[in-house]
Amino acid sequence: MEELINAARSGDVARISTLLADGADVNFANEKGHTPLIIASYNNQLEAVTLLLDAGADVNAKDNGGNTALMGVCFKGYVEIATILLQHGSDIDATHGNGGTALMFATMFGRNDIVQMLLNAGANKMIADSSGLLAVDHAGMQGNLVAIELLA
Repeated sequence: MEELINAARSGDVARISTLLADGADVNFANEKGHTPLIIASYNNQLEAVTLLLDAGADVNAKDNGGNTALMGVCFKGYVEIATILLQHGSDIDATHGNGGTALMFATMFGRNDIVQMLLNAGANKMIADSSGLLAVDHAGMQGNLVAIELLA
């Protein structure tokens, strides 16, 4: 159902609705493990994200690298989508293949508004990745002084 992935990428909610009504699997994953929700989230398609979640998309689906939709939007800085994903039960402390979390992504890429939001939502700042590094360590390596202060 690559057509559903493409519609999610472009935010074509009419096409997504039609495909779902015709029986497309809302949790279909392509060869990289990307689901329509992950793709819509990564591409900042707010309406598509909402439609897919309302249609039963797995908010905690992971791609082949272990990345979730929430991790992707924390990397990219999409606050609205991160908020919706959290409201729909996204696992705030999920880890990917190297043990990284959404909070780590936000700190590494200077998405300090998302760092604050994740902390307010209860993100565990004491999770270490496979190298033993915490989110504050990643912030320090990037010189992200705001995140360091938020994580202190």
